[in-house]
Amino acid sequence: MSLPLLKTPKHELTLPSTGEKLQYRPFLVGEEKGLLLALESGEDKQISESVMQTVRQCTFGKLDVTKAPMFDIEYVFLKIRMKAAGSKIEVKLLCPDDKETYAEAEIDLEEVEVFFPEGHENNIKLTDDVGLVLDYPTIEMTGDLLGVGADTAWTIIKRCIRQIYDAENVHNRADMDENELEEFVSTLDAKMFAKIENFFNTVPRLKHTVKVTNPVTKVESDVVVEGLQSFFG
Repeated sequence: MSLPLLKTPKHELTLPSTGEKLQYRPFLVGEEKGLLLALESGEDKQISESVMQTVRQCTFGKLDVTKAPMFDIEYVFLKIRMKAAGSKIEVKLLCPDDKETYAEAEIDLEEVEVFFPEGHENNIKLTDDVGLVLDYPTIEMTGDLLGVGADTAWTIIKRCIRQIYDAENVHNRADMDENELEEFVSTLDAKMFAKIENFFNTVPRLKHTVKVTNPVTKVESDVVVEGLQSFFG
């Protein structure tokens, strides 16, 4: 006699980047084990690959995890984790009043959303006539762009360029010659580069404000929690 098959519930969410609806399911025990092993490794690449694999499986292959913006992947993973293990997590946060004491706090993942900074724009006007449209970094491109080497930042910028346009033409990435693209990027001056850098510095991200009370000073403060790993619990 065959063993009974367990049905996994399906849920629906809205992708922050596009507003599209997406079905997903909680992760299973075997998938959770892989995630825990990745977390224990402490290796960013292994963690990213495990998160991508989990999101791909739990969205039934409907979300292209290699092309989706990083904040979409993080948001979807958070929803998957919430349905699998519950919405409440306990975290330890550094109290800002003395910057040395940690306090325990509870976060309700139902309240965590993707924060879109005011004025953030992926259409960058370089001059009155010339501009470019940037795609969001994927989870494979994670990292603080201000803290990486120039070559890495240069590569990520080129990979994120979707279009370059002027008053008369729009050049799509698929039609760009790699050498021409390299030459175009190399002609950016400091002000132009700063505009592009601002795009990456203000990319939407998971963000939530938590009230914590310092157990020593009894001072209550607001602490901003952001980034996927802050919400693993």
